[in-house]
Amino acid sequence: MKTAMKKSTIVLIAVGAVLAILLIWGIASYNGLVNAEVAVETAESDLDVYLQRRSDLIPNLVNTVKGYAAYEEEVYTDLAEARAKLAGSTTAEDKFEANEELSSAISRLLVVVENYPELKANTQFTALMDELSGTENRIATARKDYNSAVQEFNTKQRRFPTSIISGIFGFEKAPLYEASEGAETVPSVDFN
Repeated sequence: MKTAMKKSTIVLIAVGAVLAILLIWGIASYNGLVNAEVAVETAESDLDVYLQRRSDLIPNLVNTVKGYAAYEEEVYTDLAEARAKLAGSTTAEDKFEANEELSSAISRLLVVVENYPELKANTQFTALMDELSGTENRIATARKDYNSAVQEFNTKQRRFPTSIISGIFGFEKAPLYEASEGAETVPSVDFN
């Protein structure tokens, strides 16, 4: 009888140890996924800060250009609409799309600027362009940081056996920030 109790005690201890190991693994996996998801959210928030900064610089830039190129109303309208779309974006995909529209509108504004050499000499315009250029660099870095966090999060949740915990708790794949269509094409520059 004592031998049977010893065997059942050993079995219970072994089962308890296996359950404890599984529980600890499950908690560690869940916490790792949460940490990776928070890193994605933080990177997205950092990117939003720079996109907002760029969006805030646009009205000053437009007002400076308007003084020299009053008849370029379509460009100003496109910029205003793209800014409004970016401000109203709620999902990452919407923000990415709105950001591409704003980038395109800024590019069209810069084409207009090329036609006004006296504008390029304006100190206020030059200072705004420097700020915009710095912001664009920060946006590029923030995009890279965001994509790195997304890659780590998406990889972590797809790896077995963590994918089991990911599925149980409903973690969803985060979207990567991708280049817009045609970004691989080198723009042509014409100084004539």
